[in-house]
Amino acid sequence: MAAAETGEKYRAISAAEFFYKYKEIAGFANPARALYQTIRELVENALDATDAHGILPNIKIVIEKADQVHEYYKITVEDNGIGIPPHIVPEAFGRVLFSSKYVLRQTRGMFGLGVKVAVLYGQMTTGRPVEVITSQPGLRRIYYYKLRIDINKNAPIIVERGSWRKNREWHGTIVSLTIEGDWSRAQSRVKEYILRTAVVTPYANIVFITPDGEIQYFKRVIEKLPKPPKEVKPHPYGVDLEMLKRIRELGKYSTLYEMLIKSFQSIGDVTARKIIEMAALKPDVDPSKLSDKQLLKLVNAMKTYEKFRPPTAEALSPLGPDVIKAGLQRIYEPEFVEAVTRKPAAYQGHPFIVEVGIAYGGKVPTSPQDRPNLLRYANKIPLLYDEGSDVVTKVVKDARTCKDTDREKGYCFDWGNYLVNLPAPILVLVHICSTKVPFKGVGKESIADVDEIRREIRLALQEVARKLRNYLSKKIKEEEKKKKIVNLAKYIPEVARALNIIAGNSVDYNEILEKLVTIVASRVQLDPTEVKKVVESVEIGV
Repeated sequence: MAAAETGEKYRAISAAEFFYKYKEIAGFANPARALYQTIRELVENALDATDAHGILPNIKIVIEKADQVHEYYKITVEDNGIGIPPHIVPEAFGRVLFSSKYVLRQTRGMFGLGVKVAVLYGQMTTGRPVEVITSQPGLRRIYYYKLRIDINKNAPIIVERGSWRKNREWHGTIVSLTIEGDWSRAQSRVKEYILRTAVVTPYANIVFITPDGEIQYFKRVIEKLPKPPKEVKPHPYGVDLEMLKRIRELGKYSTLYEMLIKSFQSIGDVTARKIIEMAALKPDVDPSKLSDKQLLKLVNAMKTYEKFRPPTAEALSPLGPDVIKAGLQRIYEPEFVEAVTRKPAAYQGHPFIVEVGIAYGGKVPTSPQDRPNLLRYANKIPLLYDEGSDVVTKVVKDARTCKDTDREKGYCFDWGNYLVNLPAPILVLVHICSTKVPFKGVGKESIADVDEIRREIRLALQEVARKLRNYLSKKIKEEEKKKKIVNLAKYIPEVARALNIIAGNSVDYNEILEKLVTIVASRVQLDPTEVKKVVESVEIGV
């Protein structure tokens, strides 16, 4: 039956209209979540504009009440990054799915959605445009824009623009958005997000000003930046038919051999010819003349070829043990802190690296009974929501509270084997970086259960937990020594007095006491001054 007969209407909608209608997909489900999501998107863009380009970040986040009647909040995030080319600003903030992140390189964002959906949400709830001030290093001018998004056309609307000469050398971006929010409900999540961001960016100065006038300042404690990621070519194991067709269309290669050599990593002369032979094709064939069926044969040949080198890790930017330890030390001041960065691994042709840090004691809060306190990160982004469905949560859960079926799947961790009796003042940080983190949804708040990733998390956790066990073992031995000293020290003064009496006071009491202290110290392998302190405390009745 034709559409005209049924009365149904068909039309296409723009990407902007789709996310205008289904903003919940991008994390803008309600005013509280929208406030949190807007801050997150702006902060992540600010950090990507700095540390990914070798700049030590200075980030300022300000939330202000923007209306006395309505729950409107103006959110402003300022950075000292590389800035945005002025001609790119309207597209960067006014066109959904326009981004610099659609390359094979680790970035905090993946979809080019976040800020644009925040702009849409601001339009919907307050009617106010986004304001952008930006300047790049070396430019003599600062540029200013007020922008809206044309929802039907998915295109920027420039409300106002301007520029002025710099009176000082400044580069970076300042973005201000006014949205409907719920600070009373969102503040705990927002503060936790800023805190967790500060943990993994100890190389950043972060100033955070709340609507209540509270100021939080996280001062830079290390000047070592993570290695910036590099853009790389796709790995053959990660290719599919549509990707291959896209590579063919964009590259304009004259032969199939040339396309394979120039478009993929891990494919050299010998490998290219072998794959072409496996697909029953010819090296000098024009790739634009290949049918979908022939291209599919090529895809299958690449997926079945077993001698490819693993994907390069140059596209990744792990934090590194020094940064993780500095961050945990800055916030929690633990008595023990250690971290490990695993060697690169891969799943489905995508490289990834797992990092794990452990902090124990100090200001670390007491953990729940079934697992340690947990900080989850993906590409340096804190993950606050959907913790229960994350593979990381399942791996670090205490084995004593696990079901047998979960153990068989590789979940749970036997903390008792590492001398940790939960609940305890212990915190575990897990960071996964990849060119394609397998998030469970567009909200990017939990990581899917991928065998290779689960295995790497467990191995990293075991490696760093062994160091914690060594520390706790030494600590237990020290405590046992102290108990021995106390027990022995109780008798030293009495024995000294008895020997003094037997000697008929011919030997000074203090001299006898010193000799007994030296003997006891040698037996328990401690400095005599430590034993003497205990003896003195016993003598005065402490």
